[in-house]
Amino acid sequence: MRVTDLMGQAIKDHFAGKDTEDLWNETSISEKDVLPLKHLFRDYDDMPFIEQKALELARGKILDVGCGAGSHSLYLQKQGHDVTALDLSTDNIEVAKARGVAQTRCESIYELEHEKFDTLLLLMNGTGLFGRLDQTKKALEHLRSLLAPQGQILIDSSDLQYMYDYDEAGNLDVPKYLKYYGELECVLHYKGQQSEPYYWLYLDPETFGILAQLAGLQFELIEEGENFDYLARLTAV
Repeated sequence: MRVTDLMGQAIKDHFAGKDTEDLWNETSISEKDVLPLKHLFRDYDDMPFIEQKALELARGKILDVGCGAGSHSLYLQKQGHDVTALDLSTDNIEVAKARGVAQTRCESIYELEHEKFDTLLLLMNGTGLFGRLDQTKKALEHLRSLLAPQGQILIDSSDLQYMYDYDEAGNLDVPKYLKYYGELECVLHYKGQQSEPYYWLYLDPETFGILAQLAGLQFELIEEGENFDYLARLTAV
């Protein structure tokens, strides 16, 4: 059985104490791997360093894009920031509200128009929301349109080169069906159900920088993590 919002269902179940089964993610280059639900409810002290850094840099009117269970928004709110948690999932927004997030919106970032934010926060592989490489420039242009003067986009991703072998010539041995090695097709599995396949994009810093420039944004590499992950800041040129 295929269900659209398995992530939201799993987050809601976990919050209600019904996490009797794990949530699993399967990609076009890997077998099913467990996604620990408690990871989505962690406190600041349990967050990776690059997420902590992003939260420290967030300022002004903040939009937490793809907020999930609302952990980042909750921390920022407790620090006195003006933050709104945004997510497409009604279950995610319901949980974020129940956890105490004061300002929430249940809609797509791409539906927002004529609004301005000082910080757009896209964490836990924020580039995944772009879906595919050829959709990234348009997505970045839309994000740029939502920036207030001197605004910033704080976004993280990972370089998936480590997932591949190298051929005899020293080049990445990437399957021919992949247009870009970080563009993955994914399926979620939960309680005997599976989601519709969807694309999730991981961008290496060099490619990200080029696409950002084409969208009128300056790319700045802020921090690098221990697992080929990194935090970037984008600002309007």
